[in-house]
Amino acid sequence: MSVAEKVRPVEAPAPVREPRLTDEHGRRIRVWELALRYALLLAVLALTVGPFLWQLSTSLKGPTEDIFSSPPKFLPAHPTLHNYERVADTIPVWDYAFNSLKVAAANVVTNCVGSALAGYALARLRYRGRRIATLTFILAMLVPAEGIIIAQFTTMRELGLNNTLIGVVLPACVSAMNVLLMRNAFLNLPYEIEEAAYVDGANVWQRFLRIALPSVKGTLAVVAIFAFMGAWDDFLWPLIVLSDPSKFTLTIGLNYLHGTFANDERLVAAGTVIAVAPLIALFACLQRYFFRGVGEGAVKG
Repeated sequence: MSVAEKVRPVEAPAPVREPRLTDEHGRRIRVWELALRYALLLAVLALTVGPFLWQLSTSLKGPTEDIFSSPPKFLPAHPTLHNYERVADTIPVWDYAFNSLKVAAANVVTNCVGSALAGYALARLRYRGRRIATLTFILAMLVPAEGIIIAQFTTMRELGLNNTLIGVVLPACVSAMNVLLMRNAFLNLPYEIEEAAYVDGANVWQRFLRIALPSVKGTLAVVAIFAFMGAWDDFLWPLIVLSDPSKFTLTIGLNYLHGTFANDERLVAAGTVIAVAPLIALFACLQRYFFRGVGEGAVKG
């Protein structure tokens, strides 16, 4: 070993860089900006989820607990399911829920099938009047439901569907918004795929069922969720068209619960939780398809 090698200074290790917080575009995010974002998200979460959690807490409180205490107590001291039993004893809540389930399931099927067919026809087929048909669906979204509800009721009465669940389903069986959602999803699909299938001898139904429809599952899940929520939460139209208590939907039944037992907040809260639970279960099952709408229509290599 030479003298120069002996006296060579030892190089200091390179300083370790602290990890930088960046967004999806690679831009640096300051700590105060990140804290502000999380604070806003928590505020929105409290505004949206907070009322439901409070109703859930109220429905689990016993008759001896004060639900109007100051400061309010969020967690029940002695949780109980007795309020849910009382709801079932007060009104036939499960019969109402079954009627709502039948209406919502029929609404989902008709909207998914009808919107997919209409959206595909507007986006992929070539015929005269296609732009006028698209404009008609856009204009239909601008008409408020309250403005045509008398005409709908008169139509159902003339068809003999008044006071039937079919009369509840029929006006909303195909939504204009859902048709436009499916149209936009089909427009994002490359035309080359269908052209290749057309060259191979596939007809329009084969191209629709085997190529186009499997590529828009995310948008189809969005349509299913919107259709189910719209039918499940609808109150005004079932209240107008239905008069037989045995055919009431859950929203009308809970209205009787509010009117008769308005002072018992625990009972009302339990009925509200029963009405919201199916919506949460549906979204939990379809959420992975729901958030896939950004990449809808992309071609995998």
